[in-house]
Amino acid sequence: MEISRKLFIAAVVAGMGSIGVSTGAFAQEQVIKIGHIGPVSGPQANMGKDDENGARMAVDELNAKGMEIGGKKVKFVFVAEDDGADPKQGTAASQKLCDEKIAGAVTFLNSGVAIPSSKVFHDCGIPMITGAATNPDLTKPGWDTTYRVIANDNALGAALADYTVKTAKLKTVAVVDDRTPYGQGIASVYKATVEKLGVKVVANEFTNDKATDFMAILTSIKAKKPDAIFYGGMYGQAGPMLRQMQQLGMNNVKVFGGDGLCIPDLANVAAQAKTLANVVCADGGSTIEKMPGGKDWKARYDAKFPGQFQVYSPYFYDGVMILADAMKRANSWDPKVYIPFLQKTDYQGVTSKIRFESNGEMKDPTYTLSKFVDGKKTALD
Repeated sequence: MEISRKLFIAAVVAGMGSIGVSTGAFAQEQVIKIGHIGPVSGPQANMGKDDENGARMAVDELNAKGMEIGGKKVKFVFVAEDDGADPKQGTAASQKLCDEKIAGAVTFLNSGVAIPSSKVFHDCGIPMITGAATNPDLTKPGWDTTYRVIANDNALGAALADYTVKTAKLKTVAVVDDRTPYGQGIASVYKATVEKLGVKVVANEFTNDKATDFMAILTSIKAKKPDAIFYGGMYGQAGPMLRQMQQLGMNNVKVFGGDGLCIPDLANVAAQAKTLANVVCADGGSTIEKMPGGKDWKARYDAKFPGQFQVYSPYFYDGVMILADAMKRANSWDPKVYIPFLQKTDYQGVTSKIRFESNGEMKDPTYTLSKFVDGKKTALD
């Protein structure tokens, strides 16, 4: 019995020792949380999920390759929240991620969510990078916690105004926006620029980002006979607007818009209306085909998330890689330590060469104009 007791105690001690070694091994691996917030529910869910996929893919690839920061092996953990494209939900989600002690966030589809949420991240000292929210007001405070890896609405609105005059050679336009910070922002840039170029704005209407019936607005606009309508808003409203334009016989009126409606799924939401062929829209950045690493990246994305690609996922992918690059150069995942290195980013991403201005805007951003040919989004030459 005494021998058995001694053997039992020895076995327990040995087991405790093995647990200690295991715990020690795990302790050597530093967990670093990367956050994402986007509309993965509601009418913009396919875009929000695409953004989330891009960021998640980057985290998975970083972990697959293995990475050391400051001499420690690290494991990135992806923490995702849904904002439903609602500012209140977005700011609450931002505070939740702050409370969870994330090291950084690559986040936000909508400017209306990004702008108030950026203050939350600023107040808790955590950097955020957006690959989709394009309202210029986002970076106006000049906070060292706010960054954008895509062209803003000043570039997109001006590019569409330039197209209106120099390529389409139109004389009159109507402007409609959805009253969101994004929609109003890009519409105001377009309107101001196109007027400077000599185009007459014959109507200035507004709706909201939940509307589906535009017959009254369109009937009023039709009476003023514009050559084109500029819509500042999202594809969920642009689709039914295109259908109703066809019903009203407005088949020769051009439709211009920014990145909010410039996604492949617009064709489905518009139910392939004839007026879809009149759309010219602007994206920040380049097409996948013209991105430095676009072709190979897209093949990996499609294998991981079949049929889910929309527009912005490669920018969210690059955003995560930029955070990791700054941490690596700083030898720290502490935001207070690595933010100065983030400001000095000089990173060759999938989308482009990425460097930042002092206010967090991207240096030398590009944009792409597209149209819909046989229902498929196609870049203009």
